[in-house]
Amino acid sequence: MRTRRCDGCVQRGRLHKANQFIEAVDMIRELADEHEDVTDAYVTLCVHAGIAASDVICCARLGEHAQGENHDEAISLLAQADRECAKDLRTLLKLKTKAGYSHTPATADEFKRAGRAAQALVETARRVATAR
Repeated sequence: MRTRRCDGCVQRGRLHKANQFIEAVDMIRELADEHEDVTDAYVTLCVHAGIAASDVICCARLGEHAQGENHDEAISLLAQADRECAKDLRTLLKLKTKAGYSHTPATADEFKRAGRAAQALVETARRVATAR
């Protein structure tokens, strides 16, 4: 498994990005006339928020975060830090390709699941980052 050691600077930087992405998620949800207008952009931003938040959680609890393209390894590492959060990351990563790279739009259910998973990960990241 490829990982990267992280210190407070990396953790703060990843938390800053998680917060940026989740704020953009909130703005998109509020500004869209219909969720169908922005489903894929919304889900993609949720994925990025969740990945950054997962890095924060792993940094705070394990001193390292996943580095690389292997989603299963990233989920496995996060599970060592927090099993519930790993479920949320799995939810998001399952949607990544569909929302960002395919011709098929994310569904209303996927829109909701992505939002819940991203919010849960960012809230946990904020909590563990302030606990240090």
